[in-house]
Amino acid sequence: MENFNWKSFTKKIAVKASLGEVYDAWTKPQELESWFLEKVIFYDADKAIFNRGNNIEQGLSYEWYWYLYEEPMLGKITSVNGKDFLQFTFEGECLVDVKLEENGEFTIITLIHHNIPEDNNSKQFVRLGCSNGWTFYLTNFKSVIEGGLDLRNKDDKLGIMINN
Repeated sequence: MENFNWKSFTKKIAVKASLGEVYDAWTKPQELESWFLEKVIFYDADKAIFNRGNNIEQGLSYEWYWYLYEEPMLGKITSVNGKDFLQFTFEGECLVDVKLEENGEFTIITLIHHNIPEDNNSKQFVRLGCSNGWTFYLTNFKSVIEGGLDLRNKDDKLGIMINN
């Protein structure tokens, strides 16, 4: 474990969809709810709620809610370019970069989760836990975009599982 990278990880997946469709699914609040979150709220600098039908903008703050979890994740959108890149804070001051690239009939999503602290709690819950979480959510993204099947557990009677 001496050479294990605790500060960052990268996940990649090919999705059979246009770059624009994939970008919108990552940057429109109502589309984020179709594959990632139960509820999404973005706020501008004046704390006004951002329009759910628009692509997000740099500087917005967010509240993200997952199924079966009451506490929201809070963060900020640190960068967007309107085409193929976005960056946001995640789990405190960690950063997540989402890079999109067309390759034939596919869009390649490269997700880089970085700036992870190296304390034991962050190693366990952010580095290892988020790595597993992003693997599931990228798989769910592909499933929803390509076939319409949402793999998330939304039934609170079943409890917490790997798919929520």
